[in-house]
Amino acid sequence: MAQSEKNGSILKYKLLYTGLILLIYVIGRCIPLYGIDLSARTGAVMNAEELLMQTIGGDMYRSSVLALGISPYMISSLLVQIVVACRDSDARAKMSPRKTNRITLVMTLFLAVFQALVRVQQLKFSISGAGLFLAEITAVAEMVAGAMLILWLSDRNKRYGIGGQTALIYVNILDGIMASLSRNEREDLILPIVISVVMMMVVIVMENTEKRIPLQRISIHNIYADKNYLAIKFNPVGVMPVMFSTAFFTIPRLIVSALALFFPNHPGVQWWQDNLSLTRLPGILVYLMILFLLTVGFSLIFIAPKDMTEQFLKSGDSILNLHAGRDTRRYLTREVCLFGVLSASVMGACLGTALILQMQGMIDSTLGMLPSSVMMLTGIWCNLYREVITVRSYDAYRPFL
Repeated sequence: MAQSEKNGSILKYKLLYTGLILLIYVIGRCIPLYGIDLSARTGAVMNAEELLMQTIGGDMYRSSVLALGISPYMISSLLVQIVVACRDSDARAKMSPRKTNRITLVMTLFLAVFQALVRVQQLKFSISGAGLFLAEITAVAEMVAGAMLILWLSDRNKRYGIGGQTALIYVNILDGIMASLSRNEREDLILPIVISVVMMMVVIVMENTEKRIPLQRISIHNIYADKNYLAIKFNPVGVMPVMFSTAFFTIPRLIVSALALFFPNHPGVQWWQDNLSLTRLPGILVYLMILFLLTVGFSLIFIAPKDMTEQFLKSGDSILNLHAGRDTRRYLTREVCLFGVLSASVMGACLGTALILQMQGMIDSTLGMLPSSVMMLTGIWCNLYREVITVRSYDAYRPFL
């Protein structure tokens, strides 16, 4: 009886735990950094650039203890996954999850310190004179500690809650959407909402449409032998590249900001600092290029045609009417690249259209990232829905005794 009650509360427990994690996160976003000038937040003007950073950042104005948001963890975890995926299967087998987590933690700490040092130069403090340096050092320490807190919250939610790190991103996206909608008149919202609805429908279709490649499995000798297939979604890695492109777009911006501190009068550095923005064409092109490369790259890394080919060779299974080994690997690589390019092109066209329209003044600058936010929100919601359905299925099982 006790076991039955325990099974029946799995979904409720996970939802309550995620709610507690989100409550801590929201409270942390409201705690300002030491010595910060709060009046600067009141008069701040939000644009596509700020809303993009707010998606992966902490508070909207990036001046709280959670100002760095989840971007250090996102970037470091991605880099570690890429390095691990590029190694051969024997080397991956020898690399324990504990070692991987330790490397991710060190990289997250390094990126957090670097981003905090750059971010503190852009903040306005109410303290001047001799106490300004102490206030800046304190703010850097607070931002780094906040990034480590977010890492801990993400890990705990991944273990015991629903959604993992995407639950925190979900809150940021909703906050950004509400801010965009509340700052504009109804007539200004028509075109952005139309684009957002189109992108939402595109994401739903691509998330739920797949190509089924027939497989021949030697272990199945019944009527289901003809119903085995390898499924590849039209959107192979979902909207994950959109979220990571947001995080990776901060890297060239941070590099340019750091160079500007050392070469303040260099014309090339000044040009990139002025144009590496989502309100300028060079910045938009860089962002879309990052999105394209990440989509294709993620598709090859996480679907891993090489690993699937090796598994086929070990198990004796194969793709119908296709030789095992090199031919199978080439075929899977071609298919994954095709769907990766298709996904990147569709998402890039939708996002690029909205960004160019806001650059030309046809859409308010605060609405430039609305379609992107809706796209990420839809993709995250599809994944959350599947996870909730999976967890709820646990409650359907009952003990024999």
